[in-house]
Amino acid sequence: MTSGLVTAEDRQKALPRLLGAPVFWLAVFLLLVLCGLALPLRLPLGANYWDTDVYLDAIHRIRLGQVPSNDFFAPVGPLGYYLAAGLAALFAQAQPMLLVNWALLPIALPVLAALVIDVQRRSRSQALALVLPFLIFALLPINLHSLYPAPGFDGFGHYNRHIALLLYLLVATLLFVGHRRLLTGLVAVLMLTLFLVKITGAVAGALLVGYALIAGRLRLREALLAAVAVLVALGLLDLATGIVRAYLRDILILISLNTGTLLPRFLTVASVKFNVVGPSLALIGALAVAAWRDGVRPTVAGACAVVASPLGWFMAVFAALAFFETQNTGSLEFFGLWPVLLLVLLQWRARQGDVLRPIVLVLALAVTLPSLVIVVERAARALLGAPGYVALAVPDLGPLGRVSLKSEYLARGTDMLEHYAAHQQTYRDLTLRGVLPASILFSEIDYQATWLMEVQQAVSAIRAWEANNSRRLEGIFTLDFADPVNHLLGRAAPRHVPIGIDPGRSNPAVTPATLEALRATDAILAPKCPPTPARVAIATHFAAALEGRKLVALAPCWDMYLRP
Repeated sequence: MTSGLVTAEDRQKALPRLLGAPVFWLAVFLLLVLCGLALPLRLPLGANYWDTDVYLDAIHRIRLGQVPSNDFFAPVGPLGYYLAAGLAALFAQAQPMLLVNWALLPIALPVLAALVIDVQRRSRSQALALVLPFLIFALLPINLHSLYPAPGFDGFGHYNRHIALLLYLLVATLLFVGHRRLLTGLVAVLMLTLFLVKITGAVAGALLVGYALIAGRLRLREALLAAVAVLVALGLLDLATGIVRAYLRDILILISLNTGTLLPRFLTVASVKFNVVGPSLALIGALAVAAWRDGVRPTVAGACAVVASPLGWFMAVFAALAFFETQNTGSLEFFGLWPVLLLVLLQWRARQGDVLRPIVLVLALAVTLPSLVIVVERAARALLGAPGYVALAVPDLGPLGRVSLKSEYLARGTDMLEHYAAHQQTYRDLTLRGVLPASILFSEIDYQATWLMEVQQAVSAIRAWEANNSRRLEGIFTLDFADPVNHLLGRAAPRHVPIGIDPGRSNPAVTPATLEALRATDAILAPKCPPTPARVAIATHFAAALEGRKLVALAPCWDMYLRP
């Protein structure tokens, strides 16, 4: 009798079975995320870290009862901010880069789990091939295009990474989910999420859903049901909050602020991501040659055959993702191609003896490997270098200040803060010329450290001023891209002002409501270390709100315009 015994052979097979189970990797990933959120981790500082603070500003405003687009202008949709606020309520000490990077997981992971459960009924290996790439690319805040050569985690591009991961799930759903009701439901959930995170992601998603309809992967009835579900959900949400109308209004404002032709943007995408674009175009060519050899001709029947084939899907997904990348800076570019490449590999694995087989397989690897190597290499550099980094001493910044960097960057950042304060006229002269102190100033890690120390100086100076003057500043507005002071001090942020102010992209005209809110704000802060063209443009934009205020030299790097 051996039925109740575990044999040595069973034990040998157990580990491969476990490692081959998609659910196991989902559980491991979820455990890592929960630990990462619960522990007070200090992460290596990366480029454009202040972009992360824009989310903290939005979280703080939501806690105050403000509604995105209704009460403050936002460059993207409201859902990412609300999900980040929910995670922040559960994990108050989470490092912000991790908090924001994982903000969409409460929606994305259930969708991925449902997808995997459906696919593994037919093929566990296919389910594993779909789940592992998502988990690898979703784990850490890393973009596939580095803006600065030194290792660190990326503090920017969060909502673009969110969209890239959602589009990956949408493509995988359209191609691999077999259960028709589940397919319809997941398409509806993903399209609703894409719309509420970033409108350009929804446009790319709509292109993919439209193609699935043409290719016969999605039936007309299913597409209509998904569309109705999305519209009903948006309608109910708007009736309850008015947020959808306000969001659409913000989108129209953003379109008016961001003019320009698409061709230069496509060329920029092709240049920056040639490591994926080049092999993708070559793969399309190879698949087209194979289709011709298989008898496909430029006829109606031939076009129908191509539309439903991996070649047609690859071209459609490539085009949709290329469009999204023209509206996007920094993310997991073209990651959504991976499920289609799995389809290509499954098709060509069976084509033994075809002279094009090795070419297609090599090109498929050429499309995928650069992105995989980049994300693994950048993550390894940041994690391996972190133990030798030094902590940034900004005690009043809470989780925002839990970063580390090379000692030489810290020394330079400290010196530059003092230098900027002592040589204001030099940098004012540069602003008159429209020139930054460095061409990639905001991407430089030492500058992001300088900015954090500048914010620390503001928080300390405000507390000292309040103690000396027996007056509490109930509301504060900062004339800069990021506005961290309110959430750091727990003060009421003014309504009707933008978050993440970029003078060229996300700074709409000052309305009477904006001016009224700013005039009721106790203090308006002007950062000076250094003066930059953007900071000068923001101060000029809101100049009317400074009228009648008393100018106070708050700190070496800060002026304060005080409401009487």
